[in-house]
This record gives sequence, structure tokens and C-alpha cells, in this order.
Amino acid sequence: MDLPPVRDRIAQTVCKMILEPIYEADFEDSSYGFRPDRSSKDAITVIKEHLKGGKSEVYDADLSKYFDTIPHDKLQIALRQRVADPRILKLINKWLKVAIYEDGQYKSGKGNQGTPQGGVISPLLANIYFHLLDRIVNNTQSLFSKHGVRIVRYADDFVLMGKKLPEEVIDKLKSLLHRMGLSLNEGKTRKIEARTESFNFLGFMIRYDRGIKDSNIRYWNIIPSKKSEQKIRDKVKEYLRTHGHYKAEEIASGLNSIIRGWLNYFSIPGVSYPAMSKRRLRFYLNNRLYRYYNSKSQRKSRLYRQNAFEVLVTKFGLIDPT
Repeated sequence: MDLPPVRDRIAQTVCKMILEPIYEADFEDSSYGFRPDRSSKDAITVIKEHLKGGKSEVYDADLSKYFDTIPHDKLQIALRQRVADPRILKLINKWLKVAIYEDGQYKSGKGNQGTPQGGVISPLLANIYFHLLDRIVNNTQSLFSKHGVRIVRYADDFVLMGKKLPEEVIDKLKSLLHRMGLSLNEGKTRKIEARTESFNFLGFMIRYDRGIKDSNIRYWNIIPSKKSEQKIRDKVKEYLRTHGHYKAEEIASGLNSIIRGWLNYFSIPGVSYPAMSKRRLRFYLNNRLYRYYNSKSQRKSRLYRQNAFEVLVTKFGLIDPT
């Protein structure tokens, strides 16, 4: 993905600063992605609240290439509803049509759809367009509200939740998306009963578990997904592979930035319970560091044939995930 020139990024930043407060006054509370003072943690917290309130039937939607398929003409109609300045509209239109620099040459833009690749303003434009659907779903007179259905959205990831999700609701959703020029990835989109089947959202796995001490007690367990656990293992592995002769304190510092980010993301007080995932990460770090410092290239290291993980934790400040 090629980033826009610096001057375009500056101009997009200024435009975003002008438009964001206008649209923040309009955006629905059910939208959490790329918005001030909102995060994935807020979205996961609300999902848990809906589940505890009995909205356990979930439509886990997956849009096909949302950022690349937003129709320019329909996006511009949405923009003109709130933006009167023709100069801003013209500027955004130019960004939508900008050529892409690939393989040493400029190629024509995406035609009549898609938001600027790597653009500062792209997430805001994407939220502006999807707000059309948010507004309809949350309208108190809508078919969705009639059936008590709620939407939780983070950028192009969203779920519909209700005590029941009748087919007419799903059909209505598909119809609205079609009118917006969007489509679902049917192979990855599914409707489930969350009390009997888990689902993933924003890197979390959400499932209805039995209590460890009392199997008659059930609770909503929210933990890092298997893919998320594998992702941090891959990052640790890659970091150690590319830092073969760094000092122990530098290794600890580099790994800490990876571990800290992961822990901050998946630890939501009173909502998520990543204890087992933390223990698995600790076990992986222990093994990976032992192998790292016992490789042939590390024989001169003072951590050769030692419990490197424990030494890095006690002497060099490596974060112990548990």
C-alpha cells in the first residue's frame, strides 16, 4: 500500500480536523472504530452487556473489501448532507480519484469506488458512509428496533445482536447493504446462538462457559482468540530472529513493547479473562528464549544454558505476562 505524499497527508489531517466534530455530533453510540475516546474495548464491553441482557443470537457479519468498494457517488451524497463548502467536497473528490504509485510508476485510481489508500481521512470517510446503516438500524421505528436488534460496529467489523434474529431482519440488512453498493462475504458471515457456539470479534473469542468449580454456573468468557495468540507468538519469533546479537537489556526492552501492547489490548477489567492466554504466552516466551540463547550463535552469551526468561525478568525488566 502506497502512502499519500506528505502535503496530501497534511491537507487530509486538516480536513479531518474540520469534519470530525461535525460528524461526531451525528454518529451513533453503536459505532466504536476510529473515533475520539472510543476503542475496541468499549465495543467488547457493550457486546458482553448485550449478551448478559439475553441478546445471544448473533449475526457475525464480514463485509467484502469495504474500504475498497465504497461507491464515490453515494459517499458524496452522504457528504453533501452535512458539508456545504464546495472546496472541501472537491478536495475529497480529488483524493478519491488519486492515482496509486506501484512498481515504480503511477497507475490510475480505483475508478468510482474505494477510499484513499493509507489516507489519514479514509477511516472518517468510511465511518461517514457506514453511518447510513447505523442510523437505520438504530431508528426506533425500524424493523431492527421492532425486534429488539442492536448493532455493534468497529469500522467495517460489525455484529447484529438480538434475543431472536428473524430472517426478515437478515434480509433487510442484505437489502440495505446492496443499496449501498456493499456486499457480505457469505463464506465468513454466519448467524449463531452464542450460548452454544463461540464467535470472534476484534481479536477476541466470546463464548458461554461453565464454571470451573461449579459446572451449573455459566458465564460469558471473553479471551484472546487463537489467531491473536498465534499472532503475538509470531511477533516474538520474528523479533528474536532479527535481533540475533543484541544485548540482554535491549532484547528485554524490544520484547516488552510487544508484550505490553498485547496485554493492554486484551485486558479489560471485569470483561475479559485472558489468564490462560497469559500463561500460554509465558510458556512460549520461556521456551523461545531458552532456544534463542542456546543456539550456536549465542554460545558466548552469559545467558547460554541458563533459564533466560527468568534472568531477563529479574535482572533486565522483561514483563512476565502472568
